[in-house]
Amino acid sequence: MRFRLTLLLILGCLSNALGQSNFYHADTIQEIRITFYESNWDELLDDMYVAGDNDRLTCDLEINGEVLDSVGIRYKGFSSVSTDRTKNPFNIKLDYVHGNQDYDGINKIKLSNVIQDPSFLREVLSYEIARKYMPASQANFARVYINDVYWGLYSNVEDVDEPFLVDHYGESHGSFLKCNPEDLDFDGDNANLGNSYGTDTTDYYPYYDLQSDYGWEDLYELVDVLNENPNDIETLLNVDRTLWMHAFNYSLINFDSYVGYAQNYYIYKQDNGQFNPILWDLNMSFGSFRLADASEHWDGFTIAEAKTIDPLLHLNSVSVYDRPLMRNLFENSTYKRMYLAHMRTIMEENIGTGTYSTRAQFLHDLIDVSVQEDTNKFYGYDDFQDNLNSTVNDLIDYPGLTDLMEARNTYLSTYTGFPGAPIISNVGSSTQNITLGGSISITADLSAEDEVFLAYRYGANDVFTTVTMLDDGTQSDGTSGDGTYGKTLTNIGNTIQYYVYAQNADAGIFAPERAAYEFYEIQSQITSGDLVLNELMASNDLTASDQFGESDDWIEIYNTTQFDISTSGLYLTDDATNLDKWALPNSVIPADGYMIIWADEDGEQGDNHANFKLSSNGEFLGLHYGDGTKIDSVSFGAQTTDIAYGRFPNGTGPWITMEPTFNGNNNFTSVDEIDELEATVYPNPANGNFFVRFDEPKASTIEILSVDGKLLSTQSFSASGSIQVDVSDLISGLYLVTISTEKSPTTKRLIVNN
Repeated sequence: MRFRLTLLLILGCLSNALGQSNFYHADTIQEIRITFYESNWDELLDDMYVAGDNDRLTCDLEINGEVLDSVGIRYKGFSSVSTDRTKNPFNIKLDYVHGNQDYDGINKIKLSNVIQDPSFLREVLSYEIARKYMPASQANFARVYINDVYWGLYSNVEDVDEPFLVDHYGESHGSFLKCNPEDLDFDGDNANLGNSYGTDTTDYYPYYDLQSDYGWEDLYELVDVLNENPNDIETLLNVDRTLWMHAFNYSLINFDSYVGYAQNYYIYKQDNGQFNPILWDLNMSFGSFRLADASEHWDGFTIAEAKTIDPLLHLNSVSVYDRPLMRNLFENSTYKRMYLAHMRTIMEENIGTGTYSTRAQFLHDLIDVSVQEDTNKFYGYDDFQDNLNSTVNDLIDYPGLTDLMEARNTYLSTYTGFPGAPIISNVGSSTQNITLGGSISITADLSAEDEVFLAYRYGANDVFTTVTMLDDGTQSDGTSGDGTYGKTLTNIGNTIQYYVYAQNADAGIFAPERAAYEFYEIQSQITSGDLVLNELMASNDLTASDQFGESDDWIEIYNTTQFDISTSGLYLTDDATNLDKWALPNSVIPADGYMIIWADEDGEQGDNHANFKLSSNGEFLGLHYGDGTKIDSVSFGAQTTDIAYGRFPNGTGPWITMEPTFNGNNNFTSVDEIDELEATVYPNPANGNFFVRFDEPKASTIEILSVDGKLLSTQSFSASGSIQVDVSDLISGLYLVTISTEKSPTTKRLIVNN
């Protein structure tokens, strides 16, 4: 058995996120060269922007020396675009003409023109901080050339799109909305997730941009529960992730967000049923945007006020413009303390330690020459030099990053909810060798605590369950009242991911402090038979389709146990000499549950898409751990389109050719009704023989054919009651039975299990 206790940073699918292209590596400056075919390209882009039709102009693109032809380009953004400006932001679609064209897996590039930021640092630095605590875009800088003329230094920000969702959530087919109104109302609710717009989903169309094929009903359900039954909101919302978003926005004074005008964020609904908020558009963080906070400062606030703005104004004071995603959560005293604990973590780890200013200085030096050479920038080179530390005066005042944040840190360090938190130490477990279906006790030492909670789950696609930890001597926690808290979990899975949260009347604290984005983990291997390869289809045409409507090969894995099983550490392969060919996602297969893997060589579509296809001519398929430990395998022969190969009985029996039971039990119904003939064929599957029963005398011919149409036998009858048909000489598998009377022939599938 293998044991692992680690502190993990979860970026959705970690291996994908860490393995992404250096195109977004923050320590590098990319070189992007745009070559337009038309000399009046700027006029054409201006016209497209004014028309608002999101059309694109075709051009050629060169990225770090790699040439891509016929990409599509348009302006991006709202306030950052102007037909009177030379330096506008760009949205570049690499596969605009050539459907498979990309750059290191990236098919869309978002280039921001660094307006509202004399420091040039706000967006890149903010995303770098955010990624420590939640899924957020990668970002760096790019030198952009247009028709071989240096156009300026841009920030290069990863798009929040399907590849982003796959990287961080292992999927991309859920409800996905960009929360930006069509027309921003400076005195309105905008995309605030309030219910003021009405009870019909169409009432919300102008305020949210649906990015998925469906999602309006899911959005309204979220809105309804958030506003009418907020105590039930965790069923639909990742509350912890939402608290992190608010903590980030209030720590770094990023108010061009949900806070100010209720915009510039996404929400994505995972298969686990919870929506996740996703940050977007951070170019006005660090106090660059101060037009509104939707509360006491609804008409704007100064730099001095930004330094000491109350992170609980929407609870302690008023919401001039409704902000239910804050107020309705903060009214829960535990959520409020969790939110402030997250803020304390952000401030202590980044501002209190000075790491943000060290990092800002590094980025400043990295881009210094590129900024100086940028003749289209919106501010002077002296402003760039000054704004890292000092206020720059322009149409508005832009606070110096360090000046703002040092004062903010001083203010928040004594804010109620920051000091006085409990102390958590010695978090651990009663065993290092967990077993599937067994038990484990999680313990931690506490002081200054009133309440202690354990949150745990069995895999990355699971939702954390929260339970109370006790110091009463019953949970492997030592003696009652000794300061050691424990919780014994029974019927556990083979993997446990967990964190501890404690609070008192003053404040709360997490262990690890970046929870739930980070957590502790204990993992063990399952044994052969716990999971099985249960069914496969190597030639799929009409049987099933994936979330993109594609009829790909598929593999069904079945959990034979009564306990949740994590697939972390397991590999699928179609090559017996390469047992770790494709890593399964860290997902939970519930007790007596199924997982479908699409064998389509298309990992960009999600974590459940393997890097190999199945051969319809037959091959090997194996399920193993990375060390070679076998869990299950099968070798199969030539397959027929839309005919499955699976275990019968379900999960335990031998492999047979069979009618597909995609993502379900392989045990078939015992009676197959043929309404057209008023006849019954049974049993199905058949062993040795089967019967055809007619309610009235019928003259009939019964033919048995192989699935490829070869006639195997013919029998004629003229009788009523049941007619026995001998199939004892047939091998186990799927056959076609054609019954002909004076009516049209009817063909049904028959499973023979001899």
